[in-house]
Amino acid sequence: MEAAPVKAKPQGRLLVSTQLDAKDELEEKLERCVGVVHSLTNGLSEREANDALTANVCKGQQQHEEVCLGLLALLLTEPAQAQRCYRDLTLVNRDGMNVVLVKINQILMEKFLKLQDVPRKQLVWLVRELVKSGVMATDGVVMTLLKQIAGGDVSAKNLWLAESVLDILLEQKEWLAKSGMLIAMSVYTYLRLIVDHGAPNLLALRQKEVDFCIGMLREKFLECVIIGRDLVRLLQNVARIPEMDLLWRDLLHNPQVLSPQFTGVLQLLTARTSRKFLACRLTPDMETKLLFMTSRVRFGQQKRYQDWFQRQYLSMAESQSLRCDLIRYICGVVHPSNEVLSSDILPRWAIIGWLLTTCTSNVAASNAKLALFYDWLFFNPDKDSIMNIEPAILVMHHSMKPHPAITATLLDFMCRIIPHFFPPLEVQVRQGVFNSLTFIMEKRVLAHLAPLFDNPKLDRELRSMLRERFPEFCGAPSPPTEVKMEEMASMEMEHMLDKEEGCYDNTEAAFSDDEEEVNSKGKKREFRFHPIREAVAEEPADITPWLHQLEDTMRDKVVQLQKSSDTETQCEVMQDIVDLILEEDFDTEQMSALASCLAEIFKEHFRGDVLPEDITDESLEESVCKAVCLVFRNLVTMQEDNSGFSVLLDMLAELYQKQPKIGYHLLYYLKASKAANGKMMLYESFAQATALGDLHTCLMMDMKACQEDDVRLLCYLTPSIYSEFPDETLRSGELLNMIVAVIDSTQLQELMCHVMMGNLVMFRKDSVLNILIQSLDWETFEQYSTWQLFLAHSIPLEAIIPILQHLKYKEHPEALSCLLLQLRREKPSEEMVKMVLSRPCHSEDQFTTSLLRHWASKHDDTLAEHIKAQLIKNNNQPRKRQSLRSSSSKLAQLTLEQILEHLDNLRLSLNNTKNSCQYTRLSVRGQTDGRSTDVSVCSVFSQTPILQALQHVQASCDEGHKMRFSDLFALAEEYEDSQAKPPKSRRKAAATSPRSRKGAAPPSNNEEESASSSASEEEDSKPKAPKRKRKCSSAVASDSD
Repeated sequence: MEAAPVKAKPQGRLLVSTQLDAKDELEEKLERCVGVVHSLTNGLSEREANDALTANVCKGQQQHEEVCLGLLALLLTEPAQAQRCYRDLTLVNRDGMNVVLVKINQILMEKFLKLQDVPRKQLVWLVRELVKSGVMATDGVVMTLLKQIAGGDVSAKNLWLAESVLDILLEQKEWLAKSGMLIAMSVYTYLRLIVDHGAPNLLALRQKEVDFCIGMLREKFLECVIIGRDLVRLLQNVARIPEMDLLWRDLLHNPQVLSPQFTGVLQLLTARTSRKFLACRLTPDMETKLLFMTSRVRFGQQKRYQDWFQRQYLSMAESQSLRCDLIRYICGVVHPSNEVLSSDILPRWAIIGWLLTTCTSNVAASNAKLALFYDWLFFNPDKDSIMNIEPAILVMHHSMKPHPAITATLLDFMCRIIPHFFPPLEVQVRQGVFNSLTFIMEKRVLAHLAPLFDNPKLDRELRSMLRERFPEFCGAPSPPTEVKMEEMASMEMEHMLDKEEGCYDNTEAAFSDDEEEVNSKGKKREFRFHPIREAVAEEPADITPWLHQLEDTMRDKVVQLQKSSDTETQCEVMQDIVDLILEEDFDTEQMSALASCLAEIFKEHFRGDVLPEDITDESLEESVCKAVCLVFRNLVTMQEDNSGFSVLLDMLAELYQKQPKIGYHLLYYLKASKAANGKMMLYESFAQATALGDLHTCLMMDMKACQEDDVRLLCYLTPSIYSEFPDETLRSGELLNMIVAVIDSTQLQELMCHVMMGNLVMFRKDSVLNILIQSLDWETFEQYSTWQLFLAHSIPLEAIIPILQHLKYKEHPEALSCLLLQLRREKPSEEMVKMVLSRPCHSEDQFTTSLLRHWASKHDDTLAEHIKAQLIKNNNQPRKRQSLRSSSSKLAQLTLEQILEHLDNLRLSLNNTKNSCQYTRLSVRGQTDGRSTDVSVCSVFSQTPILQALQHVQASCDEGHKMRFSDLFALAEEYEDSQAKPPKSRRKAAATSPRSRKGAAPPSNNEEESASSSASEEEDSKPKAPKRKRKCSSAVASDSD
């Protein structure tokens, strides 16, 4: 018992882990850096230690990073040394704490939930010290810390974090005043959290939050105006608090008190809320899970993911308020691409419908519906996005059949919100809803609205109210002369969805984001509706909607870039734009507008083929010398600790939202450009900077986009992707499926050559079995290609033999045929024989019989030993336990009956060949008069191990098995008889008469008569027990008369 602690894995001091968890890479790196600091400072005084650290950081960038991260790790895990470590850190760092800030952000985004209590408290303490010291870019760390405060969560840890961050903001108001974005973000966060902190024991915290929000709104109102319309929604939720009520009244009736530039609440309501604010109310973990569901989970398979999400975040009574945050995030942030919308990925409206059904209080349900329709109320087609209003109309449309109550309550809410939202603005609200419905019709989200508004499933009062409010949309639809394809797609979809029970169904229409104007083939789509794929006339890039948001210098450069025609001039202007971005006074607020301009200007670049026809060093280098690649080139030449590096990454992330193809274009640049040699891991930094924030998700989405656009490029990138990102590519078959789904036979052969030359590894021994099991659902050519690629690797066949338990002869012929050809080349091992015999017996499934017969012709002695081992092992197991295992397990389990059935099938197969081949009687030792292939095959049943095993099984099995496998057991009886004779007599009999079975003693008359009658009986008769032995002997090992 005392040895257990010795065997246990040592627990790290930074992250919580279990015995099953692998050692975290970040924690390992920080521990190594701590070791470096200790080696430099052990035994030295504080002054000497500081000098040693300073001298070491001056040696190079790596030493600087090691020392800074080592001090950071000590600070987080050793509270007693925190002050001294922070002092040393401020003295020795040479990059304005950039290395430390980057690592803190990484910990907050990826590891915060796993932090132990001490490091979590120390991390907040460190952020407080950084704020006190006025370290540049600390406001970004504080924003990330705010994001970790979960809504709808009143656990002790979450309350502590909310209060700790609030204390930092209250203590450092002068520092806070310098960052307008942080002011707005913190006000948005705490206005939202006030709703959760209404319990009596939380009133003190709530009062601090109320005082902070009121102070910021009254003193820094213009900074808060950038929040947009959702500021009004949050204030509306807390307006009943007395202090908030005064502010609410000023907002509505006396706006000039808040700011002379503020014209009234309509100014806020007409401003679309930035996705940054909507996203800040979801923790990184929530955001990752939600993005996973909307980008990776197939419709119809979402239930277990939704159940997990509900258990994790929505199970408490306080979490009712979180549903509004989730709905606003889905409407305002999650804008899927055309490819995702046209696929079978779980649609946004289905998640929202599920969230609405989980509301358990009327207040929560009303707030959730308001969050869903909020962008409708003051919708302006020139400023707002169709993607913000699309989910609401689709929830109503698709809920009409399975959940008519949801459709009815949403339609009722839409009608009643017009006069009741804010009576003085009723006209504007009515116009906003009218604009929304009109825009929905224009963009063909629904072919017409009359079937929704005038549906017989709705009660008369509601239908009457809809006709009164929206007479324009309640008329009978005109004949669909222009939308036949849409209606056919809709009818097919409805037919499929009628079969679904208890869940939401797929959209009949699919739309891209506002900025996405092209499909995967580079052709514009009219209305961007997927069933209609018409090519329209090419139009020049129009960047007018975003130019006014740019500063003068930047605007001039963007216009110059738009007008430039030759590549060299475009590159020069693009470099000037990059230089402007890298300037210290660059306003990041214009980054989104700049990204929209660049996406529009470079749209032609993203339509053509990237990979040159003839791949040479010169052609590759020429292909990456384009203006859009200037951002890549600057990133490659920068160090990651450079302040401009993160700014350029943010710029690239914004561009990625507007043009998703930028992801695989970056991968191509990193592979093709000589300047980027060895810099492929830059893509990981890019993936973490995107809204996805996850390398695996980002990589799979980019490779999917590449697959749909350019298969040649996909094959060109494949070796680098697999070698540089093995953890993301080898653990599942997702990327492999993308590849084999589109390649042709020539490209398959090229990939196999890469594998055999060692340039490409697509399978790993520990994960290949799971990938091959996944491939069983793929198309035939995809499966054959997968097996060819596998066979090009040098992975032992034993690693995948268990797949036999998953294969059914009618459903998986591709895998079975590939395995059969490969196994025939192998010498059978015990595990191989066990898996082959574990296949269920079926008259049409010849896999096991054909393979056993082939092995018997090549390796009869080895096969006999392994079959004996399985017979003895399974014969010793209780029969009841065997049958229970085989019936309760989904996978095939090896039983004694199965082995006997397969052996009997093998015996019958051998017998069937005697019409074309004369067999020679074999002695029990396997002696033959001639050595043909068939004779050696048949010799497997003359092998002593098999005969001994059959004898052993016969002695212990029941009568039913003895009768069923009588011919098989007759071989064991013959062996038993032969063993009972003296060896000398047996040899003499064998020499004089091969037909003799009784040794030297002459047979009695009775025995001769028995043998004679046995030979005369037909093959399918059921003789008595004494005759069965003779008949079997005649059938298996006698000469033909």
